[in-house]
This record gives sequence, structure tokens and C-alpha cells, in this order.
Amino acid sequence: MKKAIFLLLTIFWCMNVRAQDTLLLSFQEYMEWVRLYHPVSAQAELNLRMGQMEVRQARGGFDPLLYGNLDRKDYKETTYYDKREAGVTIPTWMGVELNGAFEQNTGSYLNPESTVPSGGLLSAGASVNLGQGLILDERRAALRQAQIYQQSTEVERTKLLNELNLNATALYWNWAMAYENRHVLTEGVSLAEFRFNSVKKSFEQGDLAAIDTVEAFSQLLNRQYRLQSAENAYFAAIQELNTYLWDESGSPMLLANTIVPQGLFEDFAQGLDVEELRMAVASHPELKLTDYELASLDVEKRLKGQQIIPTVKLKYNFLAESFSGFEESQFYENNYKWGVSVYTPLLWRKSRGAVGLAKAKIDFKQNSRDLKEIQLRTKLETELNNWSVLNQQLDTFSENVKSLQALLAGEMRRFEIGESSLFLVNAREVSVFDSRLTLSELAAKLKISIAKTRYAAGLGF
Repeated sequence: MKKAIFLLLTIFWCMNVRAQDTLLLSFQEYMEWVRLYHPVSAQAELNLRMGQMEVRQARGGFDPLLYGNLDRKDYKETTYYDKREAGVTIPTWMGVELNGAFEQNTGSYLNPESTVPSGGLLSAGASVNLGQGLILDERRAALRQAQIYQQSTEVERTKLLNELNLNATALYWNWAMAYENRHVLTEGVSLAEFRFNSVKKSFEQGDLAAIDTVEAFSQLLNRQYRLQSAENAYFAAIQELNTYLWDESGSPMLLANTIVPQGLFEDFAQGLDVEELRMAVASHPELKLTDYELASLDVEKRLKGQQIIPTVKLKYNFLAESFSGFEESQFYENNYKWGVSVYTPLLWRKSRGAVGLAKAKIDFKQNSRDLKEIQLRTKLETELNNWSVLNQQLDTFSENVKSLQALLAGEMRRFEIGESSLFLVNAREVSVFDSRLTLSELAAKLKISIAKTRYAAGLGF
């Protein structure tokens, strides 16, 4: 009877207990689905749109301005004045404002300086800052900062996708580990059930003692308890994974019970180019985002520096009754108006304080960047070491599992010839199952560590 038990146990050990048909969801397919349809991917794309809209808004500072004024006064049947003006102002990137206007003024009490020909007066000219604002003004600074922000949104998009890649990878391999653990423990329960029934039958035939049935039943209950915990962990892993699965229309999807993950022990040939990863840290998204912040602060510092320069604004306009009159106009000979404005603070305390504050912000941010780079490089080295150690542990524990399986096979042979007990066979078998669960955990950690290492280097999908 013992020989029959041994043969049937060996058969069960090699059996695949998954009877129903299943569909495989490979890691690559899953990650591509996440990259294309996960809400965070959509948010990453929205970041780019926000950058584009920021630049568009800043470019609005250079939009031509069309204006019109009407000012009229009538009192006691007398038109004191009737002033009408329309014009356009066109800012340019060089800090020069082009302008053109048409005015038509009449009235009994019109201010003499507002008197124009009856048909109206045209003017066309420009105003330019010769002091403060010549190199950089608020409009140009806002546009430059918006362009920097637009560039930073591309890096922010990369950062979001890198985080998504890491989280999605961890969930997938935790799901695969939970699936493998459930499979192992299901196999253990099947073995324990078969052993209990066989031992019970042997007891009824008088070949085994009653205590052996208690031992077999105790093992069955223990394994059923562990399988229940594994089933719960597998269910939780599926629920977490469902939060990362969305369809093309933006609706969440649920994994069917017939869908299974890729095997934990497939594709372990993937290596890491250590030197390439170390070089990639220099372009880490977090460092690039800090660089863009520094560039924006530099624009602010340059703008504040312009405020120390005195304001000198020169304005000049040609005057004519018709457009053909502009062709004959010459500078400072006839039919023109011009002016110049000059003003400046005496001590410049506000401007100098603003420049000093801007420089302090840059120094503070630069120090933060230097510290962040050291932290990122340290994190990468930690993850590289962790990846290396996990590789070694996986190799070591794989050999340990083989040894424990060999010990179990030997114990079962001894049990067959009556030199061992059911207790020892169970103990060996428990060790094998525990070691297989540990091996699954190491395999999942190694898969996740690859993603962690790439994330530490600033890489993702």
C-alpha cells in the first residue's frame, strides 16, 4: 500500500492542476495597454497642452491692440467739443511699439492742441525704450518663461510616465507572484487531500495507525488555510491590477477569471547596462525640471536687472491728412510730433533688492540641484546593488529548492520501504512548498528591481 501511495504522490507532484482553459496576458502587452490608455498617460499629454496654452497666452502680450475713443460735450445747444480717435498699436519682439491713429476733432471750445484738419489727421510712428526695457521687458520675459515652462512640461510628462511604468510593473509581477503562490498551494492541498484519503484507507485496512490519519488531516487543514490566504492575496492583486486597465474610450476594464499572467521564471536573460544607466542620471527628469526652474529664475533676474537702468522712452510720429502724405514726410522737418520721457529712482533700493533676491533664489535652487543629483546617483547605486544581490539570491535559492526536492524524494523512498514516517514526509514536503513560495517572491522582486533601477536612472517605458 505504501508503494502505491508513493507512486500516486509522485504523479500528483508532476501534475498541472489548472484544468480550465486560460488566456495569457503577457507583460509587454499589459505595459503597452497601460501606456496607451491609462488616465495618467492622458494627464501626461494634457501637460503638453498646458505648456502650449501657456506660450499662447504669453504671445498674447504681442497681439496688436485696436482702440477707439469718442468724447463729445453739448451744452445749451452748443457743441463744446466732439473728439474722435481710432488707432492700432503693434508690440514687437525687439521692444519697439509701432502705432498708427486717425483723429477727427471739432467744436466751439476745442483745445487748440487738438485742432486738426476738417477731414481728420493721420499719424504713424513708433515708440522705443532706449534705457530700461531695451534688452528685456515684462512681455518678452513672460514669453521666455512660458517657453521654458512648455519645455518643462515635456519633462514632466516623462516623469509621470516613468512613475506609471514603475507602479504598473510592480502590480503586474505581484499579480504573477500571487498567481504562482496560489498554484503552488493548490497543488499542496491536492497532495494533502490525496494523502489523507490514502492514509485513511490504509488505517481502515490495518496498515497504518490512527495517529497517522490525524497527522494527514492536520496537514490538510493547514494547507487549506494557507490556500485561502493565497486566494485572498490573489484576489487583492487582481483588484489592484484592474485600476491600471482602461479601454480606448477611457472606461475601466476588469480582468476575467480566465486571464493569467506571464510566468515569473520567463525572460530572466534581461540584463542592465550599468554604465549607460549611470550616464542617464545626468538627464534625469527631476534634474531637468530643476534646470528649467533655474532658467526661469535667470530670466527673472535679468528682468529685475533691467529695473536698475533709467527709463528712457522715445516716441515719434509722422502726421498727414492722407496716406499719400506719408511718402513726402521727412524726419524733424514738418508734420510730425515726438517726445521723450526720462525718469529713474535715486537710490534704486527696490531694484537692487529685487536683483539680490533673484540671485539668492538661483543659488538656493542650484544647491538643491547639486544635492538632488547626489541623492539620485546614490539611489541608482543602491538599486543596482539590490538587483545584483537578488540575482545571486535567486540562483542560490534555486539550488536550495532542488536540494529540498531531492531530500523529499529520498524521504518518500524511505517511507516506501518503511524506514520513515508520514510526519517526516510532511515536514520535507512543507519545506519544499515554502521554498517554492520564497523563490516566487525572489523572482517577482527581481523583475520589479529592473524597473526600479531604470526609474532611478530616469528611464521608464
